This record gives sequence, C-alpha cells and structure tokens, in this order.
Amino acid sequence: MPYINVKITDEGVSREQKQAIIKGCTQVMVDVLNKDPQVTFVVIDEVKLDDWGIGFDQVSKLREDSGN
Repeated sequence: MPYINVKITDEGVSREQKQAIIKGCTQVMVDVLNKDPQVTFVVIDEVKLDDWGIGFDQVSKLREDSGN
C-alpha cells in the first residue's frame, strides 16, 4: 500500500492540476512497482512561501528578489 506525500508551494494550484499530480504519481507506482492503484494513497501538502526555504532564504524572499 504505497503512500506518496507531495509537497508544493501554495501558489494557486488548480483542482485539475492536483488531479493530474495524483494520477501521475499513482501511474508511476503502477508502472514501476506494479502496485494496485486502488490502494495507492497520494497526499498533496501546500506550503506557504514563507514556510519553505532554499539555502538561507524563504522562497517568498527569493521570489521578491527575482521579480516573480
């Protein structure tokens, strides 16, 4: 029974995009490990930009500095 936890930054990911992530992750388990999709769990956690860091900085700060 695979359990997949996907963490992404909270940037307005749509329901359709999340569905695609769930389908894609599940398909990898089917293709690579021959797992039953009916018992494959995928959980998506959205993390605020202030709560995600790369190097010494918060992603929110890095995005401000890059203009994105």
